[in-house]
Amino acid sequence: MNKLNLLAALLAATLVACGVNPVTGKKEIQFISEGQELQIGAENYSPTKQSQGGDFKVIPDLSAYMNEVGQKLAAVSDRKLPYEFAVLNESVPNAWALPGGKIAVNRGLLTELRSEAELAAVLGHEIVHAAARHGAKAQERGTLISVGMAAAQVGAAIGGVDQNLASLMVQGAGLGSALIQTRYGREQELEADEYGMKYMKAAGYDPLAAVSLQETFVRLSGGQKSSGWLEGLFASHPPSPERVARNKVTAQELGAGGQLYADRYLARIAPLQKLKPAYDKYDQAVAAAQKKDFATARTLTTDAAKLVPQEGRFQQMLGEIALAEKKPRDAIAYYENAIALSPDYFGSYLGGGVAQYRLGDKVKAEDWLNKSVKLLPTAPAVFYLGNIARDRGDKAAALKLYQSAAGSQSEVGKEAALEMARMDLPDNPGRYVAAALQVGRDGKPVVIVQNRAPVALADITLTPVLVNASGQIVQQGNPVRINGTLKAGESVAADPGIAVSEDQLVNLRFRIDNARIAE
Repeated sequence: MNKLNLLAALLAATLVACGVNPVTGKKEIQFISEGQELQIGAENYSPTKQSQGGDFKVIPDLSAYMNEVGQKLAAVSDRKLPYEFAVLNESVPNAWALPGGKIAVNRGLLTELRSEAELAAVLGHEIVHAAARHGAKAQERGTLISVGMAAAQVGAAIGGVDQNLASLMVQGAGLGSALIQTRYGREQELEADEYGMKYMKAAGYDPLAAVSLQETFVRLSGGQKSSGWLEGLFASHPPSPERVARNKVTAQELGAGGQLYADRYLARIAPLQKLKPAYDKYDQAVAAAQKKDFATARTLTTDAAKLVPQEGRFQQMLGEIALAEKKPRDAIAYYENAIALSPDYFGSYLGGGVAQYRLGDKVKAEDWLNKSVKLLPTAPAVFYLGNIARDRGDKAAALKLYQSAAGSQSEVGKEAALEMARMDLPDNPGRYVAAALQVGRDGKPVVIVQNRAPVALADITLTPVLVNASGQIVQQGNPVRINGTLKAGESVAADPGIAVSEDQLVNLRFRIDNARIAE
């Protein structure tokens, strides 16, 4: 297809993709259909909740209460979607929405709000993000970038108690997390504020709560609160004096009236506020463990567990500490307690699977690791499953698992890439060593050999071959051996090992015969 035809095709696709925003009524390009939006939300809601702390079930009435408030707002929204609302077991104050109306609020945000109307302001804002296709637009921008390029061209570190999962997602598991971490544009934030306040008014809430809420956020973002705020809600929903001013105008246009329901909110949140000291101790324990102060972390977590014995995350944390201290047998007991309390959270199955593997019980390890992956695919789980497959001689399964784990940007990913190279290199050295012909400074041909393995290689041997138009070898030169060690990513120039005429150079190839990991 030539350039003009490609551009014509792109224009036709753009015209077909024109649609009307269900909230604003404005015409816009829509490459993602509503069916695709619903699918994205349905497929990613559960793993995204897992990656953000999992459902908070210690106080079941809390999720029921938030769903009650959320459904009031959903009923008056401009777009009918299968809205769902969840409270997540995470202290960092945050709220997010996936395409298709899948919405979540962290317990850490609920303890900072002062009325049901402020909760309605948060939920109304997130409903608009879903209803107005803001998440879908983020994906569509990616589509447009790809189209533009075409036109121009015609994944918890195990044992380290690391709670940051962003780099540990394996391919396919991180789409939801990427969407909720997307920083919305200024217009989208203002749009979500405006229409969210309209939904508040229609549902019987005082829209002025959205003003006071943003005023609080602006004050907190000015440094009067812990950095946890900046890591949560402010990262994807940055507050600003402009948002406060615009909200005041919107509230004036909507007129006075509506309820705050402050007393009702405080009464419903009171059980969570009572538990907050325990979760504060847990957060302090995580911080201590990340600094490898395991004694302090254990004391704080034990104290938290005494305050809230029904919280599985506290037992899991004690397991993480024991595993970090190389006490897998002790860790398993804590993980079993955690699983009994929270049987649908991935973390305890993951840590417990690693502990079982280190103790040599690979059957139990595989069972728990597989349960972990079903809830949230992570590089550590897939890596250890690769080890189990390798240990029982299933090379094909091990390589597939290592390849999946190696796709994460983490230390475990690097280790998986190394294991994959270690297993695969003897049979397929050409996957890890590249060779191409170039003309040297003296005008003579040289072969450039590059190590594409994640580790240094030695004993690299390649053979130059001439091929015909069908790709068949018609002549073979002398083997070329690269002396010494070639570091990961390093290249070296060598004699091509064959004398060919200038017109034969285009048919010269290099077969990689051997390479080994430099121990």
